Amino acid sequence: MTIDLYYWPTPNGWKVSIMLEETETPYNLIPVNIMAGDQFQPDFLKISPNNKMPAIVDPNGPDGNPISIFESGAILLYLAEKIGCFIPENPRERYTTIQWLMFQMGGVGPMLGQTHHFRQYAPEKIPYAIERYTNEASRLYRVLDQQLFQFEYVAGDYSIADMAIYPWIISHEKQGQNLADFPNLKRWFETVSQRPGVTRGLAVLNESRIKNMDETAKENLFGARQFQR
Repeated sequence: MTIDLYYWPTPNGWKVSIMLEETETPYNLIPVNIMAGDQFQPDFLKISPNNKMPAIVDPNGPDGNPISIFESGAILLYLAEKIGCFIPENPRERYTTIQWLMFQMGGVGPMLGQTHHFRQYAPEKIPYAIERYTNEASRLYRVLDQQLFQFEYVAGDYSIADMAIYPWIISHEKQGQNLADFPNLKRWFETVSQRPGVTRGLAVLNESRIKNMDETAKENLFGARQFQR
């Protein structure tokens, strides 16, 4: 099984590269340069109609035919079920893992993404937005810290929930957060950081990480092109 991975090194992209590296699953890397606008190309939109990466194509889907999947949470679920690891078989434990994966998809990702945007990228500094999203980031960190007071990993054992959440905590300082304020989260973060599969997943196309965002990149990421028909 060799997966086609459509990818760029961002927190959402890292989720899937980490999963593939953790499971040592062969994959073909297909860069989607979101700063250059690759996400709007017609061939990519056939795979990911929401013009977001990551996405995958598995040439050997559930019925033996190719299947394409977009949305990082759905990709993690698909790979965990296909490969048979990092998601429990026991229904109670399975849904514990899924609910924390959904916590990332519905809360951690969107809210921390907005925190990044208004603290770093917004052309106008809006105090209300900065305060609102920085406070929400703190609240989400506290939820995780309380959960990790009880468990070594977010859902008990190391799972796709950890892979989904971890990449978003990497930039905690840019979100206005100090991990020293969340000792259980800090312990977890340091533990996950030391996993070889995580290290390899973060290294994929690391040299292409955003350093200085020019106007073209801002337009492709935040501008009117997002809303064109």
